[in-house]
Amino acid sequence: MIENLSEDEMRQALFGSAVQSSEELAGRDPQPALALVRVKRAPTSKPLSPKLRVTLHVTKTYEGPQEVFVHDANTLSSLVAEAEAKAAAKRKKFRYFEVMSIESV
Repeated sequence: MIENLSEDEMRQALFGSAVQSSEELAGRDPQPALALVRVKRAPTSKPLSPKLRVTLHVTKTYEGPQEVFVHDANTLSSLVAEAEAKAAAKRKKFRYFEVMSIESV
């Protein structure tokens, strides 16, 4: 083994030749061109807001036929949800309400 190597010889031994000959380049297969393909992202869902479902028994006349009225409120406050449900029932011309349940959706 030769102990007196020049700096260039050591670099070539460690890292290989820095300059590639045209014969080496011609011997290689050309790398295939990569085609850029845009991937469509899946549509993301909107963040869900907290909702409460209020169920009322409503009538238009006193002791008349009862109907079930369901209202979804975008709030966590049961008092606000109940008030919104009653206001929505009033817009539908109902006059008498009875709250049956308030549950989280």
